[in-house]
Amino acid sequence: MLCLLVTLAAIGLTSIERDVIGHVWLEPLVLAILLGAAVRTAWTPDARFKAGIDFSAKTLLEVAVVLLGASVSAATLSSLGVGFVLCIFALVALAIVVGFGLGRALGLNPRMALLVACGNAICGNSAIAAVAPVIDADGKEVAASIAFTAVLGVIVVLALPLFGGLIHLNGLQYGALAGLTVYAVPQVLAAAAPFGAVATQTGTVVKLVRVLMLGPVIVALSLIFRDRAPGAAKPGLSRLLPWFIIGFLIMIGLRSFDLIPQAALAPMAAASGLLTVVAMAALGLQTDIRAVARAGGRVVAAVILSLGALVVLALALIRLLGL
Repeated sequence: MLCLLVTLAAIGLTSIERDVIGHVWLEPLVLAILLGAAVRTAWTPDARFKAGIDFSAKTLLEVAVVLLGASVSAATLSSLGVGFVLCIFALVALAIVVGFGLGRALGLNPRMALLVACGNAICGNSAIAAVAPVIDADGKEVAASIAFTAVLGVIVVLALPLFGGLIHLNGLQYGALAGLTVYAVPQVLAAAAPFGAVATQTGTVVKLVRVLMLGPVIVALSLIFRDRAPGAAKPGLSRLLPWFIIGFLIMIGLRSFDLIPQAALAPMAAASGLLTVVAMAALGLQTDIRAVARAGGRVVAAVILSLGALVVLALALIRLLGL
């Protein structure tokens, strides 16, 4: 109910924007994050709210991503091409190497540097949580990495559309940039929405290709750290390939073969959009801006510099491929 209240407030403010100034400057997705973060920073919800916030932030956003698959056309997928997919894999690998090097140069220990690098390069908190047991990272390292990544992830969602507008990217280019740099799949929806349907579809597909790199990366790290962390837990299949990615791909297949009735497409898109706003409200309610101060200066610097390097690499790839 708390997430729904924040969602309704965000939608109401959007209506006020449209009525007063005649244009929507901040989408409901962005407003939901801002309002949720403002509530969380001013007031910490007690334990009875936790289950609903967690459900909205995780389960509802995963359902939203699955439903979004019905809006992704085969033309969008074919526009990426095999070469672009391979380039995404290469970019993720290079981003991990660069991020790890920056972290070590700033004095982080190898485990912390690797957590930050993988979080930036793949999918933020999910990657950190998946990599941590493989490299035997301790609780403090994981908490510090996640704390700032969560806050920075929200900042990226808010700032990236402004940056894309400043450098005059089209929908395809901006969607690729969002997919290559934003942390979580649902956050890509929020970041790409201001640039339209092409940006949203492209960003989601590109982001999912990035997420698919989590499996090979974890396998590689398992081999590297096998002797150094003999007691480390091995990640399950659900960590390597989350159910909502499978569902998203199935939806793309159904849409490509015209197995989804045309009459169902608009309601599914609307449901996906609404659930995403609720999920963004929950994300905001989980984000305490004060966590930045507790994350530590070196971790903050490592995350920001690694993300900056990722943005530069992504723009270089977009220019190289002539999107």
